[in-house]
Amino acid sequence: MGNAALKSIHVHPVKAFRGFSPREALVEPWGLAGDRRWTLVDDGGKVVTQREQPRLALAAAELAPGGGVRLSAPGRTPLTVPLPRPADTVTVNIFGTKVEAVPAEEAADAWCSGLLGTSVRLVHMDAPATRRPVDPDYALPGETVSFADGYPLLVATTASLDALNSLIARGGHAHEGPLPMNRFRPNVVVAGTEAWAEDGWSRIAIGEVVFRVVKPSGRCVVTTTDQETAERGREPLRTLARHRRFGSALVFGQNLVPRSPGTIRVGDPVRILE
Repeated sequence: MGNAALKSIHVHPVKAFRGFSPREALVEPWGLAGDRRWTLVDDGGKVVTQREQPRLALAAAELAPGGGVRLSAPGRTPLTVPLPRPADTVTVNIFGTKVEAVPAEEAADAWCSGLLGTSVRLVHMDAPATRRPVDPDYALPGETVSFADGYPLLVATTASLDALNSLIARGGHAHEGPLPMNRFRPNVVVAGTEAWAEDGWSRIAIGEVVFRVVKPSGRCVVTTTDQETAERGREPLRTLARHRRFGSALVFGQNLVPRSPGTIRVGDPVRILE
């Protein structure tokens, strides 16, 4: 493990949109700075993701000065959405949990609704320190999360992706592989480990920032969505079901909670503390 290092960092400003890969990122208690602080919701307030709308894979979001986001998608004029002013919040339903969020301007709703061909609203999590606690079955007191699926960060390793792609090919499904890492939408990617080494981690340090390794990441249909074309196949879920089933979950990657704030940088050493 002496050569394990941070290979890449991935920030997704809007949940389910394409993100970007900075060379360094600030780690906040609830995740990487700017990661998944925005999300789309339907008219009933339910969060909209690539599960329902694979076309979101084609839309990109970048951070804009002042906390806003710049939205872009093929064939559409980009739109910069400013950070909403403090206002009355709306109630958002994210996987059955009710969370308060601040609506973006109407122009953002129109842009996103036009992209999907259905009515959606863009909302912003204004106070991640208080809005949404981490699953109490796994959290320590006071731990919170943005609009990520459940935990502040997701880590994946290049060795495990290589191993998974080998299993896909050996299973006679090479035409669906090799899959790129963006199928799994991690925040941090680590190189220089053994395949599936992350299964045994409970605490790691990336550079000077310490993380608690909470639980394996159960995967959903989003992983079958080509992030370049928005088309769906059967991999990796078919192969994960054969080789990486933990209870009822099909697992790839591990969920992290930061134990300290700080900045991580591509190339930082990754140390397994326990």
